[in-house]
Amino acid sequence: MYKPWTLLFVLMSLIGLASAQVPTRGNVFFGYSYDHTAISSSDGGSLNGWEATLEGKLAPWVGLLVDIDGHYGSRAVPCSALGACPLPTTNVAEHNVLFGPRVSVQVQRFRPFAEFLVGAAHVSRSNGISDSNTSFANAVGGGLDYRVAGPLTVRGQLDLITDRFYGSSQNGVRFSLGVALHF
Repeated sequence: MYKPWTLLFVLMSLIGLASAQVPTRGNVFFGYSYDHTAISSSDGGSLNGWEATLEGKLAPWVGLLVDIDGHYGSRAVPCSALGACPLPTTNVAEHNVLFGPRVSVQVQRFRPFAEFLVGAAHVSRSNGISDSNTSFANAVGGGLDYRVAGPLTVRGQLDLITDRFYGSSQNGVRFSLGVALHF
């Protein structure tokens, strides 16, 4: 569990060093997030939650990004997936900590962007019997900021996320909608 936080500290330090070389610019984002990813081959479903990002600009069109999210909900799980089956559903909490570059361009009020992220994902499940798993994760996606007023923008974002929970690879979709403050 310490590795994602150590990676976060190193990345934040690098952003700080990079900002000394280029005029400081970037943005912070927070919003609602919907995740549709199978946790293992025996389940599927949707989770709701949040996403937060911090982007520091390395150049006018390239930024370095820290992306953290959390998704929560209940999923139907076959009894064979957990051994004993006291409940037909299981409570799920999934968190991702991802880092990587983002390219963007400002076109009047619009700012489209694309990103490639790598990091760690953690899931915990509980239905009387609890288990958890941490894996490597990567994401590719993009989105659009629309400037509402001054530094305030509304953001829509779509990412394809791949993780490797319980020894197998899962592909999923994350959609986020919220507000960003550009500085």
